[in-house]
Amino acid sequence: MSNRLFTMIKSFVIPILAIVTLLVVAGYALSGCQGGQTKSIQDRYPLESVSKEGKQESYVYRAANRSVPEVAKELIAERKPKQASKEDENQMFLVYSDKMYNLQKDKEKPSDTLIEISNEEFVRQNYQPSFLQGYIMGSILNDIFGSKKSSYGDYRGYNDRQNHKPVTPERPPTKEEKKTPPPITKEGKGSIIKRGDNVDSKPSVGDTGSITKKGSNTPPPSTGSKGKITKIPSGSSGSDVKPKSSIKTPPKNTSPPKTRVGGSGKVTKRR
Repeated sequence: MSNRLFTMIKSFVIPILAIVTLLVVAGYALSGCQGGQTKSIQDRYPLESVSKEGKQESYVYRAANRSVPEVAKELIAERKPKQASKEDENQMFLVYSDKMYNLQKDKEKPSDTLIEISNEEFVRQNYQPSFLQGYIMGSILNDIFGSKKSSYGDYRGYNDRQNHKPVTPERPPTKEEKKTPPPITKEGKGSIIKRGDNVDSKPSVGDTGSITKKGSNTPPPSTGSKGKITKIPSGSSGSDVKPKSSIKTPPKNTSPPKTRVGGSGKVTKRR
């Protein structure tokens, strides 16, 4: 009896333990995957400075107790750039299709790395191509600057902003920007969402350049026959003008009837 009871308990307990074990393993695996998900720069590092004017955008983040090569390797592993400059302890550049990363060792706190992310318009307006030639290939610089041989600024990075000031002024981030730092946008790649493609165009005020006159749609060409406007001679009743009909009718015979002398007296009408 005891052996049978033990066997029954064993048959129930073993499957339950197996299920619990599988659930625990799956939970750890899921939490590990979630913890391993790559966080954005905005989520990992605090925002230090903002430069934004018109289409120019640049944001500086601080990586505490991280060297420049360490941060560069981390960023390259997450997303491969078009070009990464030679490894250096003081300054490195990572160039992507829509932005440029300028990594600098902080002079005031050498244990930290300053990560400056700038869009192409900021790079064009603030950096000198001659300075970037020491880090970036000429073909990539041509893609960024085009036929423009020189820019307006002599900027070299946030670390050197006192000696090489940017054209676009930098400022501390606002509380809202610190909470939800704005993303870097690519200039000229925005899209407009249309509400509908098949929308009938209707004339409205301002279509013709006037604020008081509505535009008008061009009417379709007429397919009917052309008419002629004639005026009723004076003395006739009415003064309306009527278009001449395009259908011709034979004229009525208004001559006096033809009579025969010496006949039976019958009047016949000439046909």
